[in-house]
Amino acid sequence: MIYSQDYARSIDDVRVIVRHAKLDHKNLTNTAQAIYYPRDEPGHDLGNIKLLEVDEHILQAVENNDGVCFKGALNEKVVFCTESRTYEVKEAEISNSLLLVNGLKLAQATSRSPIKSPKGGVNTSMDSSMEEEEDAETIDTIDDVERREVVKVFHDYFELRQVKPKYRKIIDLLRLTRYAGPENEHLIDRSLLFRFGQLLDTVQCSKDEFHEGLKKYRAIEVDDRVRMLDIEYEYRVLTLLLGVLLENSWELDAIDKDTTLDAMQGIIPYEIVNGTFDVYTIPSERVPGRWQYREDMVCALFAEKILQNGLKFHIDEFLVTWQEALPEGFEVSEKYLRGIGIVDREGSVPCVRGLNEADLPMNLLVRLSTLFRTKERWNLEQIEPYIECFATPAVGVTSILAKYTRSLVVKGVRIYVSKH
Repeated sequence: MIYSQDYARSIDDVRVIVRHAKLDHKNLTNTAQAIYYPRDEPGHDLGNIKLLEVDEHILQAVENNDGVCFKGALNEKVVFCTESRTYEVKEAEISNSLLLVNGLKLAQATSRSPIKSPKGGVNTSMDSSMEEEEDAETIDTIDDVERREVVKVFHDYFELRQVKPKYRKIIDLLRLTRYAGPENEHLIDRSLLFRFGQLLDTVQCSKDEFHEGLKKYRAIEVDDRVRMLDIEYEYRVLTLLLGVLLENSWELDAIDKDTTLDAMQGIIPYEIVNGTFDVYTIPSERVPGRWQYREDMVCALFAEKILQNGLKFHIDEFLVTWQEALPEGFEVSEKYLRGIGIVDREGSVPCVRGLNEADLPMNLLVRLSTLFRTKERWNLEQIEPYIECFATPAVGVTSILAKYTRSLVVKGVRIYVSKH
């Protein structure tokens, strides 16, 4: 490689280098490629070219022309998104300089010999016979030199690591404009409302994960804007929908959607009723064309309504109150409190208190400190919903807890406590 752009390497130059390097001419092909560094002028050593390490999923997405993009605001770490996955982006160093050369040929493409053809590769079986015939005679196989320009010299690249979708921004943005009924819309700053596409571009997750996030946080579209419902209003709407179920004496997995929506005309705006119905129901497995309410989501909303003021309840009293609030056919279960409330049976009085995952800090250490101030001891099932947003396919919740907490085994159950 040479630095001057005014000089072109000749075949004689190449042969001299081969002799100085003590290379065996029999292992060389016909064409040499002379590499020239980028010119120090506009259009060379392009700074906007970056190396990106990709896995099979990303490679397939690029080859299929699926949507891929980078996302990140000024104060956010950049993520890379395909249609269905989110990746953390980190800059990593390359131990040796890596050259990007336009049109560089691989070894087989530089040979015209049938012995070293692209089909058969380098035929080393012929070397011994050639050596016998050429003991004293040296034959130079190189008879052509081609110029190759270096486009860019790389010292680093972008490393991608799959991570959980970053949903927190959905909550932070939509909480500002919670929908509490048409009579309260005059209180909402319309400039803070987001269309679906605008919110998707802002939130750091893939499109498929974004749809899952909207469903997780029970967001719906109202007047072409994505909205979260005020919990009091949402509780009212769901209660009215469940009332239609009771009035028609439907079985829990045989709900008629059209009849339900018709019954709400003039009471609740159609978009609200339709959106809420879609969030809380799934197609019936037993009756084609009918629907059934998701017991986990219905029970969770009723529990959140009871716990929303941060009150502490005796476990038995809470379970009775919770069950009585639900329509007939729905059964409460502590598993439905996942991410919205915690059960503490270790104190003098077994109790339940509200603790919504969406209200906790997004800094892992600060979150752990908050959790251990709320409750001194946690088992894995209790703490997992509050930590899983920090997990990755490579680093699970248990690995995070092993690093940042102390653990002990009590009566055969692993318990996690604060390190400090």
